[in-house]
Amino acid sequence: MRWRAALGALVLAALLAAAGAGLARSAGGTDRQDPARAVAAGLRCPACQGESVADSRSPIAAAMRQVVADQVAQGRDAEEVRRWFVERYGPEVLADAPGRAGPLLWAVPALALLGAGWAALRTLRPRAAPPAPGSSAPPGPVVPTGAGSGAGAPPTHVPAAPPGRGVRRAWRVASVGVVALVASVAVTAGRLDRPGPPAEPADPVTVAVALARDLEAQRRYDAAARMYEEALRDRPDDAIRLRLAFALLRAGDATGAEDSARRVLARAPDSPDGLLVLGLAQRDRRSPGAAATLRRFLTVAPEHPAAAEIRRLVAAGG
Repeated sequence: MRWRAALGALVLAALLAAAGAGLARSAGGTDRQDPARAVAAGLRCPACQGESVADSRSPIAAAMRQVVADQVAQGRDAEEVRRWFVERYGPEVLADAPGRAGPLLWAVPALALLGAGWAALRTLRPRAAPPAPGSSAPPGPVVPTGAGSGAGAPPTHVPAAPPGRGVRRAWRVASVGVVALVASVAVTAGRLDRPGPPAEPADPVTVAVALARDLEAQRRYDAAARMYEEALRDRPDDAIRLRLAFALLRAGDATGAEDSARRVLARAPDSPDGLLVLGLAQRDRRSPGAAATLRRFLTVAPEHPAAAEIRRLVAAGG
């Protein structure tokens, strides 16, 4: 009987080890991460190959991490932040989030342990032997002696009937099956956690420009200018360069704004926005050519949304 008890203990130990490994795997790593990093780990860096926003060192990833941190600080949960990014940059911005099999790793070992414990109680617990044929006495561990016995005779103990061999064999087979089930869940979950083929990343220029506009809306013009510069490295474009010029102007860098505007005007001399930002940058630098540039802007684009304000500045001698 000792080897059977040892086998039962070994089976239970294997169940506990398998369940513990599954629970540790499903819970490991998430509690140690702060919420902002956990969200950033589920976002794909548009400027990198196979890196998450949490791990990338690119300027775009740094700006995205800052946006994530800002939104988490504002009280948004992880799902709301991810939805915010998807709405602006498309579903391609999401990485394959690890840990999708985590609930499975929690549920199956727990159910396996509960089932094993229940089966052990039902099949391995000693049961009292049934009464002898023709006897009307109820089954029990102790029965008094029959008639004719002395008054002081000790009671007769009926030995408990051990479980049958078939029951014990079924228990051993079931235990091995439960262990195999838990192990197969762990292996399957490991395969589920592996990312599939890499999806096409979001366009880094699109993401950089969208990030820059969001930063401008928050009046963080220095950070917005860096995002526009990052976009220009990948795609030289006059529209992006003009956005950069306006961001630099609002950030107080009139020299940088004037340089960006002149680059646009070198290719498009009658660009209304190019003339506008150049004239405003010259005005900030107190350049004598500012008034002439602003008048030219009014001539080229008299219906521009900023025309009324520029007329006021010119009339005031600005």
